[in-house]
Amino acid sequence: MSAEERFAALGLELPTPPTAGGNYLSFRQLGKVGYLAGVVSSNADGVITGCVGDGRSVEEGYAAAKACALMQLAVLRKFLGSLDRVEAVLTVNGYVNCVAGFAETPKVINGASDLLIEIFGDAGRHVRAAVGVNALPRNALVELQMTVQVRD
Repeated sequence: MSAEERFAALGLELPTPPTAGGNYLSFRQLGKVGYLAGVVSSNADGVITGCVGDGRSVEEGYAAAKACALMQLAVLRKFLGSLDRVEAVLTVNGYVNCVAGFAETPKVINGASDLLIEIFGDAGRHVRAAVGVNALPRNALVELQMTVQVRD
């Protein structure tokens, strides 16, 4: 099954890709590598905000990371025309708005990683960072940045 077929089979919908919130690009391709700017967790109601460990749970963070991955997929489809043009997900850098000392950031960012592997199979396996921070833009719960290998 192709990435587009897997995505459709999951019954998911892509959000509207974000516009750049500053003087940067949402996507830049150099050769076969596509670089995606960070996106914050959001859904149809707006930005998913808060702090894991202070009113927000690991499960809510997991869902926010999944929402970030969906947003990155929307960016990819916008700029590449199809998710089938993604040959491999190379890196995922995940940032979790959390209390000091919170040690479960990998469990939160698994929300993004699990979805990417579900859609791209082995090509979705990536290297990553899962970093806890004390603040994110717009008080977002999670931010996600990625790089992908692009198929011609």
